[in-house]
Amino acid sequence: MSRVEKFLTQEEEQEIVQAILEAERNTSGEIRVHLESHTQKDHFERAKEVFHVLKMDNTKDNNGVLIYVAVNDRKFVIYGDKGINAVVPKNFWNNTRDAIQAQFKKENFKQGIIDGILSAGEELEAHFPWHHGDQNELSNEVSKG
Repeated sequence: MSRVEKFLTQEEEQEIVQAILEAERNTSGEIRVHLESHTQKDHFERAKEVFHVLKMDNTKDNNGVLIYVAVNDRKFVIYGDKGINAVVPKNFWNNTRDAIQAQFKKENFKQGIIDGILSAGEELEAHFPWHHGDQNELSNEVSKG
């Protein structure tokens, strides 16, 4: 079993899925989590690539958010789509980053991801509120590479 497979238990992954459902309840934004062991690439560039592979750039409002974690590298990236970046201030993701980082420093990885998801949902709600008829456009499952 790889470190990615051991990073979260099945129960922890389900808690993350529940956090995504909760975070997306009040926003049309779409949040995903992707885990992989390591990348030779710059982490931001790899997150951008994964974002595209997961077809997160195909949402109606271009408001997808990827929380990318390279487990062995001990790095994470929060990558938001162009629709988000066009309307938010430069430091928009700082609260989400800080929420994740605080828990990761204590090796509370599941809680860090959950805190990041909930923070992202709150941040997105102000700019992309949920409207009647909005549909969940992306899977909420944790993806792995």
